[in-house]
Amino acid sequence: MGTSELSEKILEALITEGYNLVGVFTKTDKKIGRKQALTSPAVKLLAEKYNLPVFQPQTFRQPEAVKQLKDLKPDLIVVAAYGKILPKAVLEIPGFGCLNVHVSLLPKYRGPSPVQNALLAGETETGITLMLMDEGIDTGDILTQKKIAILPTDTTATLMENLAEQGAGLLLETLPAWVERKIQPNKQDHAQASLCQLIEREDGRIFWDEDAQTIHNKYRALTPWPGIFTYWKNDADTVRLKLISIELQKKDPTQKRADGEVFEIGSDIGIQTGEGVILIKELQKEGKKTTNIADFINGHPKFIGSILF
Repeated sequence: MGTSELSEKILEALITEGYNLVGVFTKTDKKIGRKQALTSPAVKLLAEKYNLPVFQPQTFRQPEAVKQLKDLKPDLIVVAAYGKILPKAVLEIPGFGCLNVHVSLLPKYRGPSPVQNALLAGETETGITLMLMDEGIDTGDILTQKKIAILPTDTTATLMENLAEQGAGLLLETLPAWVERKIQPNKQDHAQASLCQLIEREDGRIFWDEDAQTIHNKYRALTPWPGIFTYWKNDADTVRLKLISIELQKKDPTQKRADGEVFEIGSDIGIQTGEGVILIKELQKEGKKTTNIADFINGHPKFIGSILF
């Protein structure tokens, strides 16, 4: 059961290892992009490639969806970024339980966006947790965990790719011991738990009175989606600018400027923050193509000296 690229990597590992997969559950197809093209989840496309039965129930609150799953008679259910709550009626179906591949070191960062939240917090370490699911949100007993370093250059995209690879490997290492009853799950310390904030599109807005490190962490966390953005007053128009590529300079220049002010700093273009400077490398006007900062300045010389908000 899964929907994202993480789920795809987990499914691919199970297929490669030769497990008898009786069904693949994923979210329903959805419309994406300006053209609103109906798009299937990556997990569905991979399952269809290997002629695996695919199921896309809207919810498990409906008895027919639970019956559909029960009729498959699964011994074990592997869940990875599925995005749906599994009720007790589902959790009790497989004899070996429902195992969740969660991309944090539980009990830290329970919930739907642990990678983004770890980067937002400036964490230098995260990991994979294999958990026996219960009715709570990531509250089940832990089978095993693996720690993974977060690099200063990591974004959600690069870190998730690494976590997916490591998660698939850890699952394949753990499954044989689990079905042979050689693993004793451990209770989580609920007093140490932290919950993720749900990431929404508007969370990408930059507030320039924050320090440069915080802004850079937000850039890392929200790449590739939803990205970070700011507003620029271009004559009478207010323009939404998406910052595609930025770099961090923690120290302020000798001359302190207003928060959000755009200025030249050597051969770079910087934006003053509450503390430190953000260097812009690439940006995008809403509805336009991405451009490097030099070309943008050539077309909009008044950008220098303006105040972003």
